[in-house]
Amino acid sequence: MKVIAFNGSPRKKWNTATLLNKALEGAASQGAETELIHLYDLNYRGCLSCFSCKKKGGRSYGKCAARDDLSPILEKVEEADALLLGSPIYFGTVSGEMRSFMERLIFPYHVYSYPPRSLFPRKIKTAFIYTMNVPEDWVEKLGYNKSFLSTQMTLQNIFGSSEFLCSCDTYQFEDYSKVVVESFDPEKKAKRREEVFPLDCQKAFEMGVELTRGIASI
Repeated sequence: MKVIAFNGSPRKKWNTATLLNKALEGAASQGAETELIHLYDLNYRGCLSCFSCKKKGGRSYGKCAARDDLSPILEKVEEADALLLGSPIYFGTVSGEMRSFMERLIFPYHVYSYPPRSLFPRKIKTAFIYTMNVPEDWVEKLGYNKSFLSTQMTLQNIFGSSEFLCSCDTYQFEDYSKVVVESFDPEKKAKRREEVFPLDCQKAFEMGVELTRGIASI
């Protein structure tokens, strides 16, 4: 079984990447083959609105016709048994690279129909890890939860199942004394990173284990 994770953060060794790696460790503990792809390493754009993936009888029906660094990645997706996405929250939504990736990943399989119908060839599990420097009680206050639930529903409609994990109030800088940041208390941030972030890592590990449940080991 194969689990592929996509890092939508420009940082490869910080909060989002750490949690994604923990989730992959969980999947690997159940015998899964895992891969982590850093989206910021790739050269690609979002959906071009060419609608080649929607043309009846077209060569690209149900497939993205754009050719760039995402093309072989999207082919890998069809061979995966589970997908894991991760992104920091920038101004209330995922990073630009993650958003562009999601457009290219999801739209070719989406059919304009009601009830919703998908062209993805089978049912697989998906999960999303969100990292953000705001505390938990701000998630609903700022409306983030509506976006997370909407994305979850979309992933369910396309791939079959989805869950998400929020890591809040994260430690954003290696050295807070070197940046202008008046909204947060560096000492409280450091304490939370020491006491709470390890718990988020454990939740991510368990999420990885859950992604493999019901998948036959190959």
